[in-house]
Amino acid sequence: MQISNFKKQFFSELSGLYPETEIQSFFNILIELKLNLSRIEVALQPDLAISETTITFLQKAIAALKKNIPIQYITGETEFYGLKFNVNESVLIPRPETEELVDWILENSKPKTQNSKLKILDIGTGSGCIAISLAKNLSNTDVFALDISSEALKIAKKNALLNNVDIYFSEIDILNTPDLPEKYNIIVSNPPYVRELEKELMQQNVLAYEPHLALFVKDNNPLLFYDRIADLANKHLSKKGSLYFEINQYLGNETVALLKQKGFQNIELKKDIFGVDRMIKAIAGSSL
Repeated sequence: MQISNFKKQFFSELSGLYPETEIQSFFNILIELKLNLSRIEVALQPDLAISETTITFLQKAIAALKKNIPIQYITGETEFYGLKFNVNESVLIPRPETEELVDWILENSKPKTQNSKLKILDIGTGSGCIAISLAKNLSNTDVFALDISSEALKIAKKNALLNNVDIYFSEIDILNTPDLPEKYNIIVSNPPYVRELEKELMQQNVLAYEPHLALFVKDNNPLLFYDRIADLANKHLSKKGSLYFEINQYLGNETVALLKQKGFQNIELKKDIFGVDRMIKAIAGSSL
């Protein structure tokens, strides 16, 4: 089949399910993945023949898209902070807002001297996108990452290899561990923060396919993870160490109040590119 004919079929089968711009994006992603062709190269070669193997893959992709499976899970990969990451249904698909959190940490996290080494911990690492992006962009830094999910850690370890960085991974249940393995200069976490009552605001493909373990908290205790992580950070951050959180946009003031109550200082609440409260930085007040 010629690529131009397949493109017509692709658009025809997905029309009505997705906006045309999104269908075009899906087509570009899949063609680049399987044929290594850009959009311009496709336009210049309308008569290019597609192999049966490729057509079989693309037909399966159409079937998956009809079920609302995210394109990142279909291709098995995504991009975050300029790096490639493997993803599957064991891990959340990294979001642009989280790139902003990484950017904020990098702005404030250069080692003070050539001989000093930073230690950073990422709690609830998932795909490893935060930990790996930090390790890739900071020299003289040891990065540690933990998660409760062994399946998520398998993906994170593959991503560390893919991006040629060394990360110290651990399988730890943060809600039930009495301590952390080390002292750290920085602790960062993007923990579960979506309340059950907010499910109706979410896209159906997120609800159906992304891991609920990494997304949701009970309505009656939405700051459960922040509370526990803040307690551990008070014990395991170095003097004047920094705690960074990605947060629920509706609970910014409550999260700030929680950190104040626990003795953190210089608390900053920051908005994301969409203009909503999305991240917090706080300085340890009582760590030694």
